[in-house]
Amino acid sequence: MIQQRQNFDWMLKELYDSVPGIEMIVVLSADGLRIARYSGDPDAADRVAAACAGLQSLAAAVAQELPVGNGEMKMVVVELDKGYFYLMAAGANAYLAVLSDIRCEPGAMSHYMRDLVLRIGEHLTSPPRRNGQTV
Repeated sequence: MIQQRQNFDWMLKELYDSVPGIEMIVVLSADGLRIARYSGDPDAADRVAAACAGLQSLAAAVAQELPVGNGEMKMVVVELDKGYFYLMAAGANAYLAVLSDIRCEPGAMSHYMRDLVLRIGEHLTSPPRRNGQTV
């Protein structure tokens, strides 16, 4: 896992440098554990990752109510008082989350996030866990 985190640094930095206004980028597992982060406080990144687990679960439950599609959450955008929060499915049991200020245009951000996920999606995965252990 340490090697994987080192490999993420340059990829997340590229996203950070491409879009003005990004405050924090977090890669997380479906169960809310931080896999990697770029910028921001590590404790805050852990809290964001944990909150994302609930948000992705909620979005997936709502998506299953649509009569078309497979019920999978692709992306959630939340407009905040002074910025935006983005959460995108990024691979098997993995997600990409970004917090930004108001300078960040949501259309541009979703484009850059989708591009990152398409280029490195197979690396943005987290194996399933059982009783806290990777299976």
